[in-house]
Amino acid sequence: MWVLVIVLAIALMIPITAILVDSPLGRSLARRLEGQSNGGGGGADLPELRRRMEAVESDLEEVNRSLTGMREELQFMQRLLEDPNRKKAT
Repeated sequence: MWVLVIVLAIALMIPITAILVDSPLGRSLARRLEGQSNGGGGGADLPELRRRMEAVESDLEEVNRSLTGMREELQFMQRLLEDPNRKKAT
């Protein structure tokens, strides 16, 4: 009886293990283990990370310029709405 239970448990563990290994969790664990065996794994991607960081910084600068322009436009519109006759007086 116990032999049947053990065989059944092992038979059920095989597909469960296969599902876990093929899942995103299993893939991330495999990548992490590969990175540790390659001496940390962070040094090879450093130029790629720098390139991506520069791209993000340039995008952020562009967003800041756009935001500054929108603020100026909003202030202009608010001034016009507060006193519409002010523009005609000058």
